[in-house]
Amino acid sequence: MLDMTPVKVAERKALRINPCKTCQPVGAMYCALGVRSCMPHSHGSQGCCSYHRTVLSRHFKEPAIASSSSFTEGASVFGGRSNVSTAVKNVFDIYAPDIIAIHTTCLSETIGDDVKSYIMDMEIPEGKQVVHCNTPSYVGSHINGFSNMMMGFMDYLIDPADGSAAGKTALFPGWVNPGDVREIKRIAGLMGAECICFPDHSGVLDAPMTGKYELYPDGGTTLPEIRALGGCSQLIALGEITSAPPAQLLTKKWHVPEVLLPTPVGVAFTDRYILALRQCTKREVPRALEEQRGQLVDLMLDAHAYTSGKTAAIFGDPDIVIGMTSLCLEMGLVPKYVITGTPREEFGVKVNALFDAYHVTGCRAKANADLFELHQWIKNEPVDLLIGSTYGKQIAKAEDIPFVRVGFPVLDRYGGTLLPVVGYVGGIRMAEKITDALMDRRDRDAADEDLEIVM
Repeated sequence: MLDMTPVKVAERKALRINPCKTCQPVGAMYCALGVRSCMPHSHGSQGCCSYHRTVLSRHFKEPAIASSSSFTEGASVFGGRSNVSTAVKNVFDIYAPDIIAIHTTCLSETIGDDVKSYIMDMEIPEGKQVVHCNTPSYVGSHINGFSNMMMGFMDYLIDPADGSAAGKTALFPGWVNPGDVREIKRIAGLMGAECICFPDHSGVLDAPMTGKYELYPDGGTTLPEIRALGGCSQLIALGEITSAPPAQLLTKKWHVPEVLLPTPVGVAFTDRYILALRQCTKREVPRALEEQRGQLVDLMLDAHAYTSGKTAAIFGDPDIVIGMTSLCLEMGLVPKYVITGTPREEFGVKVNALFDAYHVTGCRAKANADLFELHQWIKNEPVDLLIGSTYGKQIAKAEDIPFVRVGFPVLDRYGGTLLPVVGYVGGIRMAEKITDALMDRRDRDAADEDLEIVM
């Protein structure tokens, strides 16, 4: 007989096994791709840049453009000033972007390259821009890199004298897919809010097939829009982990009043986003949104017999995981294990607050965790459902658990980046996927006579 005695899971501080994250430059590169006519630039080796582009391209199924300082042994010892200066000149001459967004890597960070001073000494063509941020790969996660790149754009570009955004709302969507950005902007439009969305990946990493490749698609936040952010009347920042640092910077440095909200996944979190928009515009919630909310609630009620009391393990990027935890609780599921690889302790505080609000016990939330640890928890106490990125599929396979893919990266499915997770529409989609996964497992395991009752 197999020994089913639970195995004690040791705490590890200096080792990660099967990480639940990737490195900062990936986030910086993704952020930069949300700016129109921008070339992300990796200040490090070609191998780093290629890996980061590959991760993004495999998730979005679209080319993730980027250039590199192409470090060799000489640059690694003596510094990359010559490499990045030559690279910037070549990129402007050959690829003609409006702006180059430089992010560092572990190599350039370790040798201490002062990229800001390098930029000050560059001969930048008139009308062009170069910005940078520091993104050491060995600190934080891709979420931190995304936030740092946002702040890099803001520090370099925002013009406090630019009053063109007066009366507009700055909108930070956080780390979400292009389909989510479209839904976030659609809701804002229905509420009558005139917004500057930054960064905006819609129209870039979900650009349509036209038969002609465009290096710089028409989507993305424009440079004039970023310059005007400091003059916005208010800021709605979505994603309490990802968007908090850039939101605080916009408030502290340019005195734009902020509202920091969770990523609007599910009923309650979407309600909070719409109420914040209503506060800005003073308009009533349109019937179209009320109908979609009612449809989501109705779906949850209809499916309740199959979701109530089921246990789930949720992992991935912190803001999406917090949102999915809220949605699962609304559906009656018990989120037994909730983890992220991003080292932000606020994550645990926010997830535990959700546990308390819904009066669930015996659940565990942890930041800076990895998938090996999650797998050990599941081995000791199994769950009914696994929710997260593609990196969890080996756990699902090994433990024979239904698996719903969501978050970043999803490498082995298509179309997910075009469809929203956020808003009532995204909630309907995710509620359907969760219910279908549980019912498919029931169909597989139930006796034929039991299935006849449901058919």
